[in-house]
Amino acid sequence: MRYRAVFFDVGETLVHPAPSFPELFADVLEREGHRVLPDDVLAASRAVNARFTEASLDGSLWTTSPERSRAFWRSVYASMLIELGLPSADGLRDSLYRAFTDRANYTLFDDVRPALEELTSGGYALGLVSNFEAWLDELLADLGVREAFGVRVISGIEGMEKPDPRIYLLALERAGVDAADAVYVGDNPEFDIDPPAALGMFPVLIDRRERHAGHTGARITDLADLVEVLRG
Repeated sequence: MRYRAVFFDVGETLVHPAPSFPELFADVLEREGHRVLPDDVLAASRAVNARFTEASLDGSLWTTSPERSRAFWRSVYASMLIELGLPSADGLRDSLYRAFTDRANYTLFDDVRPALEELTSGGYALGLVSNFEAWLDELLADLGVREAFGVRVISGIEGMEKPDPRIYLLALERAGVDAADAVYVGDNPEFDIDPPAALGMFPVLIDRRERHAGHTGARITDLADLVEVLRG
């Protein structure tokens, strides 16, 4: 095999809110008496990636405690609510935070289980490197895939977040593989492509919503295509 290990991001790579982020967001708002369209939520969700970038620049470490997580997501929801022309009062933000920290509101993408089975049968070691709160480990157990990943490096547990190179190096160390023998799969070029590539890993962009058609590196829209990319 050209590579020995495949590491994954989690949010929007393997796991997503059900039925989707904009639909769950809209459902919560409707229960609170505010009707919005999921497409409008999707447009307003640009604030999420912008806030991720800000958090990495200011060293927020937003996943490392419930208090930091709540403050981070409340700031994201406030920006989105303002964009949607809705009040960003505490009650509305708290309702959103409860919904998006409820493990019952998450599911795997349909292509995940078949891809993990194919990679495992092909002899690849599997791991995770994710900016996510500590409860991700329980969520993966709920979804029945935790044990598929021999190495799970979760920022909320480790106290470091992507794009800090130490978080990828920790995963490589625990897996016992060199960077040149490892693949990293994720949906965000800023966090999942450039940093692992700088360490010598082979990055693959999973672009499920085809937002990065101009990406010049390895790019897939479905995990069913991952093994073929690795063979290439």
